[in-house]
Amino acid sequence: MPENTITLETDEQKVSYGFGLQFGQQLLRNKFDGLEAATVAQGIADILEENAVQISESDLNEAYANIQRVLQEKAEADAKKMSELGQSFLEENAKREGVQLTESGIQYEILEEGDGEKPTTDNTVKVHYHGTFMDGQVFDSSVERGEPATFGVTQVIAGWTEALQMMPTGSKWRLVLPPELAYGDAGAPPSIPGGAVLVFEVHLIDIV
Repeated sequence: MPENTITLETDEQKVSYGFGLQFGQQLLRNKFDGLEAATVAQGIADILEENAVQISESDLNEAYANIQRVLQEKAEADAKKMSELGQSFLEENAKREGVQLTESGIQYEILEEGDGEKPTTDNTVKVHYHGTFMDGQVFDSSVERGEPATFGVTQVIAGWTEALQMMPTGSKWRLVLPPELAYGDAGAPPSIPGGAVLVFEVHLIDIV
């Protein structure tokens, strides 16, 4: 049997494993190069078994600060690179036939023109959407999930809030959003990096 195989027969074993899954999900959102699962497990074991802690608080704080600095520098470098690629993409996309530009910087194409009312900031809407990065990689899609999304017009990113108010109900538009109208330089880790240009196909189904 593989060394990492465990027994999940009792309720205690199942719940213990569940705690590990929850903690692992939290760690995944803050993952860094060099993170060691075995060392994490030893830290948990030392606390639960009341063993002596193997590092001083000052050493731990110093190491944590060093890791945070490295992560911040990498995030800034990645965002800068993404921003440069995004600017080139926006410039080329703007040249495509049928692409229109708002004053704020939204690039949009009308794929299907609806004839219903346009929503306002007071409305809740039902939409189907398909979101990708510049390279076509999907990061979120109600279409793939097979279930439309429902939300308030002001409960989404700025580019969506603006575009939805321009769309007659029944319309399907392709939106290309610069980072300042999406998730900015910070992104939305772990799925959306900082400085990302986002592409959406949005079908405004109804005002609810």
